Amino acid sequence: MSAWAERRIRRQVAATRPRPRGVWVASGVGLVAVLLLGIGAFLPLVGFLAGITGTTAGLVPFPFLRVTLVTLVGAVVVLALLLLAVTRRHSATAWTAVVLALLATVGVTLFPLVAVAIGSADRAGDVWPVVSGLWSRFVG
Repeated sequence: MSAWAERRIRRQVAATRPRPRGVWVASGVGLVAVLLLGIGAFLPLVGFLAGITGTTAGLVPFPFLRVTLVTLVGAVVVLALLLLAVTRRHSATAWTAVVLALLATVGVTLFPLVAVAIGSADRAGDVWPVVSGLWSRFVG
């Protein structure tokens, strides 16, 4: 038998072999954890930060475009990692992909908070001269 035919047979045998249970467990745990973080942490946090921006008349800036772009790129990366976990033949590889997907989800979840904090700090630097000018007019 030629080397080519032997490789083809090995690939067919590997393709028909069922995935280990650990791959399915890792993929399921990853999917549930990503959904819980997305629904339980990301959406309420973004809603809260957008609400703060609305109630402070823009004093606390919400970088809508940056948050949207990071969310979309993060969603693609997380979905690719979860798909990678489902298609693996080894449990360790699937768990590694799931852990990376969870780390990416946590990063995407924390990004709006960091972006608003940085924007608020920049805005606070702009507010101080106005406050000191008003104070000097009021006092003297």
